[in-house]
Amino acid sequence: MLTVLGEKAALRTPCALLLGAFDGFHIGHLTLLEEAKRTGYPVAALTIFGGKQGGALFLPAERRALLHRLGVSYTLEYDFTDGFRDTPAENFLGALFSRICTGAVFCGEDFRFGAGAAGTPALLRRMAPCPVTVLPLREAGGEKVSSTRIKKMLAEADMGGANSLLCVPYFIQGAVEHGRHVGSKLGFPTLNLSLPAEKTLPKEGVYGGHAQTPAGEFPAIVNIGPRPTFGVAEKKIEAYLEGFSGNLYGETVRVFPETYYRPTTAFPSAEALREQLAKDICRLRTEKGA
Repeated sequence: MLTVLGEKAALRTPCALLLGAFDGFHIGHLTLLEEAKRTGYPVAALTIFGGKQGGALFLPAERRALLHRLGVSYTLEYDFTDGFRDTPAENFLGALFSRICTGAVFCGEDFRFGAGAAGTPALLRRMAPCPVTVLPLREAGGEKVSSTRIKKMLAEADMGGANSLLCVPYFIQGAVEHGRHVGSKLGFPTLNLSLPAEKTLPKEGVYGGHAQTPAGEFPAIVNIGPRPTFGVAEKKIEAYLEGFSGNLYGETVRVFPETYYRPTTAFPSAEALREQLAKDICRLRTEKGA
């Protein structure tokens, strides 16, 4: 079970504390987590919402689901406000260690914190009331593993590359909304999710992938972006779930775009779009063995 702690909540149970922004949990972070688990303490991870260029790989609810899946016991959540940004590094650590009982602390060698990013692992070692482990950066393919690198891959629709660096495959989570029901009229009913402005999204287009729903897991065709065939400029996520029939309105669904199929296209007619969707679904069935 994951316990969420706000900026003023106290934790009196000794923990192994992971320090970083963790807007997306990648394989470099996994190294920290594995070391923390070896201590035998329950693991707590600090997470910061906002302040990331290009948005966040995972939003608060998504991040909590991710940390729970990875076996983290506590998450210490901070919002990247002006006050947070301008807090001197020493003050930040003093407040943190006054309310969080730590048996061990872990961070990467590039960890920086506090006003002007003046806080360093060296300062952390001086102020921490427990042993501090600073791990070297992890590389893949001769390049540093980072959220920035993963975001670049997403922008290029390189889902395989991005997922190879993430601890869990990239997903988008949201509540199913009522749409225009155009998919149903074409014979391919879809579910609709809003695109949160603060979320890092892949390149717009149509993907093959899958969806996790309260009714189970299904292969899916996922459109990320506008619907130009019908003159709809509003950008949403629209997903056709192969083999599903029913009602998911209001339910939380996770959509996993995995393979880039094609760009978003304005088809000359609804019939032309229907024919292309049939081809997309045929490809999906082949890839998924459905």
